[in-house]
Amino acid sequence: MNILDIQALRINLGTHDILHGIDLAVPERSIIAVLGANGAGKTTLMRAISGIYKPSSGRILLGGENIAGLPSHAIVARGVLQTPEGRQIFSTMTVRENLIIGGGPQGLAELDYVLGLFPVLGQRLEQLAGSLSGGEQQMLCIGRALMRRPRLLLMDEPSLGLAPRVVSEIFQLVERIRANGLTVLLVEQNARAALRVADHAAVLDNGRITLEGPAQQVAADPRIVQAYLGGHTH
Repeated sequence: MNILDIQALRINLGTHDILHGIDLAVPERSIIAVLGANGAGKTTLMRAISGIYKPSSGRILLGGENIAGLPSHAIVARGVLQTPEGRQIFSTMTVRENLIIGGGPQGLAELDYVLGLFPVLGQRLEQLAGSLSGGEQQMLCIGRALMRRPRLLLMDEPSLGLAPRVVSEIFQLVERIRANGLTVLLVEQNARAALRVADHAAVLDNGRITLEGPAQQVAADPRIVQAYLGGHTH
């Protein structure tokens, strides 16, 4: 069963069409990677799902309900959380305070669950978030979203600015999150890392999906090898 069905989605910002009739299915308990160069429309797609951008036309079905055009807070209330590009943690607050703010009405209830996934955060609870390493800040960003036990986690460029070893750790955590029953939609420029963990993948190019299928199949496509997996991989 699909947790998310995007149907003929168009996004128009000003005089520009950014997304041109996107169709994408996201099965429950899967990792879907959306790949593409800068400016391909990846972040716009995320922002449409999370309610920041209103579609010009098309539908975004969450568990069968059309959420296209709903305000962001209503979409969050339905279990869709996003980890933004650039992390956007509260750097002058402690790790504990960042997590509790993320929990919203649930407050402390999910703290043990999140710290079980991210033991390093448990060792840093009273540290200021701004003093964490880049990888730890990314873990905090993900942990903050998980405090609400979302149905669908939207991850926008989680590997950005991280060392290769840390990128590997972050994607291992993504696999663990999926193993716990969560669905992950992953927008990522690091195609190699994303395709390694994803079940399915879609390639966005100039606002259109030009290739879609099982991640292993997409990874083997000569166009993807040449464009994303060759010597110039990000």
